[in-house]
Amino acid sequence: MCLSIVAILTLCTMNVATASTGNYSPTFYNNIRHTRDHISMARGSTSNGTLNWNHVTEGIVTSSVTPNGIVYVGSCDHNVYALSARTGAKVWSYSTDGNVRSCPAIANGIVYVGSDDGNVYALNATTGTKVWSYTTGSIVHSSPAVANGIVYVGSYDHNVYALNATNGAKIWSYTTGGLVLASPAVANGVVYVGSWDGNVYALNAATGTKIWSYATGSIVWSPPAVANEIG
Repeated sequence: MCLSIVAILTLCTMNVATASTGNYSPTFYNNIRHTRDHISMARGSTSNGTLNWNHVTEGIVTSSVTPNGIVYVGSCDHNVYALSARTGAKVWSYSTDGNVRSCPAIANGIVYVGSDDGNVYALNATTGTKVWSYTTGSIVHSSPAVANGIVYVGSYDHNVYALNATNGAKIWSYTTGGLVLASPAVANGVVYVGSWDGNVYALNAATGTKIWSYATGSIVWSPPAVANEIG
């Protein structure tokens, strides 16, 4: 059962306010990751945390704010929601068969998200209509990364997947020795991702071939960050 956590997303107003200039994050990598049983939007000064709206779901949620004025969130009530960033009104919802603990990624008018039902979903960002889904071997907690027309995502089945962003066809998969809860990072033609086998992997983004791996002392849950070619 999902736990209830209550909070105000005061920093969301920064993403909404600057969306028209392109200073936004379509995935959670450069955004704040939130888990709670409702979504709240604060507008105006982030110092006073003024509550603008509140939308209640039936479970804890993850969120992503995008430049088209829509907040896309997944919830442990099995749904993906699209909410008006200005009012919190529901634009659409899409029901999966499991908790949605993966943060949505948005690219080229498509919302990509994983579910505990083992599927990766591609949904029309405007209507919520399913474009395609791909079934992995287990839970998809990892948040997708989209680059160069490819969706990269991990699964509890120990695999990292590269899927065609247009039709969901599998391009390649790479098997690690443990659950892949971490969300991939993609830079300079390389996919970086951690696994519960304790390793951080660098994989060729086009072929899935391992370039290198580094063994840490325990499970790797954190998503990698890549800057100045240092992962």
